[in-house]
Amino acid sequence: MKTLRATIKGVGHYLPERVVENAEFEKTLDTTDDWIKSRSGIERRHFAAEGELTSHLAVKAAQNALTDAGLTIDQIDAIILATSTPDQTFPATATKVQAALGMQRGFAFDVQAVCAGFVFALANANAMILSGQARRVIVIGAETFSRIMDWTDRSTCVLFGDGAGAVVLEATETDGASSDRGILSTDLHSDGRFSDLLYVDGGVSSTQTAGVLKMEGREVFKHAVIKLAQTADAAMEKAGVTADQVDWVVPHQANLRIIKSTAQKMGVPIERVVLTVQDHGNTSAASIPLALSVGKARGQIKRGDLLVAEAIGGGLAWGAVVLRW
Repeated sequence: MKTLRATIKGVGHYLPERVVENAEFEKTLDTTDDWIKSRSGIERRHFAAEGELTSHLAVKAAQNALTDAGLTIDQIDAIILATSTPDQTFPATATKVQAALGMQRGFAFDVQAVCAGFVFALANANAMILSGQARRVIVIGAETFSRIMDWTDRSTCVLFGDGAGAVVLEATETDGASSDRGILSTDLHSDGRFSDLLYVDGGVSSTQTAGVLKMEGREVFKHAVIKLAQTADAAMEKAGVTADQVDWVVPHQANLRIIKSTAQKMGVPIERVVLTVQDHGNTSAASIPLALSVGKARGQIKRGDLLVAEAIGGGLAWGAVVLRW
C-alpha cells in the first residue's frame, strides 16, 4: 500500500560573518576560554551585524536550501519559520521571508517553541503534507539570540549564538515501510509547570520590552537529559526502528555534556552524533537544521541514512523526529 511521506529535498544554512571566540568574553566577564569549553563544549559562535535581522538570516538559509533542492520559490506552497527572536511583534517573520524570497502564493507563519521550535515546525509541516494542505514546504529555524542576552551574566551570555538553517520538504509516495525515505515519526511534548527554568523576562503583554534570557542551568540540564532520551525513544518506537539502526543523532546543539549524556541514555555512541555546538554555540531553533546542513556538507549524512533529531527548550517544550535522509 502506497503511503505519503514528507521527504527532505534540500538543506541549507547561513551564519553571520562575525565570529566571536571565547577569549573575547575574557575582556568583560570573569570567565576564560577553558571555563566555557569545560562546561559547554563551545569554542566560538556567530553574532549578527547591526541591522542584520532574523529574517535576513532565514532568507539566506532558505535560498541555500532551495538551491540544494534544485527548486525555485514558485514551487513552494508554504514557509514555516521557527523562531523566538522575531523581527517584530507582528507580522510573522515568516511573511517577511516570504516577501524577500519573492513568493506570491501559498502561506507563511511562525512557530514559537524556543529551542524545540524546529522540531515543532517540522512536525507541523509533516502534518500539512500528509493532509494534502501543501506539497512542498520550507521549514526554517532562525535566531538572533545575541539581541536578548544579559551581557553581565557569564552563565548564559557565553552559550548562545545567531544563525539559521532550513530544509525543503516534499510530498513523496512510498511503500509505507520503515525503510522509506522521509519523516517516519514525530513526538512532541510540553509542560508549562517548568516555564520559570528557562525564559525571557520581557514581553508585549507584561513589560512592553524584549527582556533578556534567564536560565536555571542545572535544573534545565537534569530535565534535558531525561526528556530528550525519552522523546527520542518514543519517536523510534513509533517509527518501528531501534537505536542500533540509527546512523546519526542530530541533537539540539545546546551543550556538549547534555548531548553526550543523552546519546549515552539512547545507547548511541558519540561517534554517531552530529556535533556543531563547538563552532556555533546554542542557536536555539536554528541548531538542528544548521547541524543537518553542516552534517551533509561534511559528508557525514548521506542519502538513505536513518536520523533522529531531538530538542528541548523553554516552556518546557521538547520533542523528536525520526527520518530517513
